[in-house]
Amino acid sequence: MDRIDKINAEIKRQLAEIISYGVKDPRLHSGMVSILRVDTTKDLKYCKVYFSVIGSSGEEALSALRKAAGYIRGELSGKLTVRCVPELQFVLDDSIEYSIRLDKILKDLK
Repeated sequence: MDRIDKINAEIKRQLAEIISYGVKDPRLHSGMVSILRVDTTKDLKYCKVYFSVIGSSGEEALSALRKAAGYIRGELSGKLTVRCVPELQFVLDDSIEYSIRLDKILKDLK
């Protein structure tokens, strides 16, 4: 496991905790937000955070996360051991919901 993989794993773990317990936006807590994947650039300037939402609107959750990005980044800075905390870019990944819909369609066909 190289350095970026370790940083990605730690960012993913910390983000899950910060979003669950630190961000107070009700748009995030009306459903379940899951951090699926984190991709940080080699220079640690940017970090794409892929997430999914079950039980509420993904677009609302995306808006809430973008609004709270500064707060989340500040919280990350106290928890990570890197000199520069990357700028967070949240990306809604609806593949889980898509697979659930597809599975329902296939069951309805039987």
